[in-house]
Amino acid sequence: MQLRNSSSRYGWVSIVLHWGIALVVYGLFALGLWMVGLDYYSTWRKDAPDLHKSIGLVLLAVMLLRVIWRVVSPPPPTLSTYGRLTRVGAKLGHSALYLGLFAVMIAGYLISTADGVGIPVFGLFEVPALVSGLPDQADVAGQIHFYLAWALVIFSGLHALAALKHHFIDRDATLKRMLGRQA
Repeated sequence: MQLRNSSSRYGWVSIVLHWGIALVVYGLFALGLWMVGLDYYSTWRKDAPDLHKSIGLVLLAVMLLRVIWRVVSPPPPTLSTYGRLTRVGAKLGHSALYLGLFAVMIAGYLISTADGVGIPVFGLFEVPALVSGLPDQADVAGQIHFYLAWALVIFSGLHALAALKHHFIDRDATLKRMLGRQA
């Protein structure tokens, strides 16, 4: 089992982080859509947002670890068969996904801490409210969070389609490498 990335494929740490984060992001998106429709009498009215916030903060920590891991174990270089436009597009696309993920989580944090109250994480500890009281903080951060979440889900879907295009049309090793197979 190869833990670190090599010049030809991703290691298991990168693979687990990639697919795990993708599943969590889609799960948080679904939970977010569901919870905003809950009425006052729902038994999940308080628990669903608390769960959403706790998972989101854990995801933020995992994303920070993922960035550190990319420095410790750099990803394999892009395939030599990629043209210049594909290389630039891949770099910009991955950067947009990373920045979007961090931005949506920061916006979520700003929604939750607008009143100066920290965020409990699964009842184990509390993340303090470091930024609060900005003008319309919860509303502005809420709009950003909403639109960025949609943008991330749509863009990650396009990311997946691009991987499938590389696999089935270009017949290159792009997807295989993210599945831990040799290029």
